Amino acid sequence: MKKKKNFFERFSNWATAATGSSAAFILASSTVLIWLVSGPIFHYSETWQLIINTGTTIITFLMVFLIQKSQNKDSKAIHLKLNELLASHEGTSNRMVNIEDLTEEELDHLYKFYIRLSDLAEKENDLTRTHSIDAATENQRRKSGIRKPR
Repeated sequence: MKKKKNFFERFSNWATAATGSSAAFILASSTVLIWLVSGPIFHYSETWQLIINTGTTIITFLMVFLIQKSQNKDSKAIHLKLNELLASHEGTSNRMVNIEDLTEEELDHLYKFYIRLSDLAEKENDLTRTHSIDAATENQRRKSGIRKPR
């Protein structure tokens, strides 16, 4: 199942790991320090200022894309792991798999359901008991003697 990664993915993984290292921070800090120390030598000229501004702008511009690539991959992997947990655990709602594709309004609607679930769980006085919204509603109806609407 493991497919060979393309060049950009390999480079992105390497660059993200390398730029997030202590060595990269020390290198960046050293570069800024050298630039600062060289200010009097170049009489704080516009060219001297332009060098650091151009360098940092280019690096920042490129890093945005590398970070986003890495973030997208990590996010997808986390979603897949959570989907597997939802799909494999008895008592969870499979309706939650791939909810990241919902609109903001739909996610807000689901959030309100979970607030309701929390309220129902609080009424049970058992913090260790877990169940889906459907199970919580049914359990609460049973306990309060309300029949399920037809």
